Amino acid sequence: MSITVYAKPHCPQCNATKRQLDKMGADYSVVDLTQSPDDLAHFVSEGFQQAPIVVAGEDTWSGYRPDLLSKVSQLINA
Repeated sequence: MSITVYAKPHCPQCNATKRQLDKMGADYSVVDLTQSPDDLAHFVSEGFQQAPIVVAGEDTWSGYRPDLLSKVSQLINA
């Protein structure tokens, strides 16, 4: 499963999301939204208003979502 975390520097929710993914042993990439204005504009146009924005397979969400991270963990470890 491909996982990308679109994050901002000094973002507590972004850091919590990355820590949780690290604990799960997930392989993921990070995109800095402050360095990627096209990605930021795309997500804003889709209605996302907070960081991080996580794209995990077919699922996309914003904010620190332990419930959805748990779902990803189950899929990774299946």
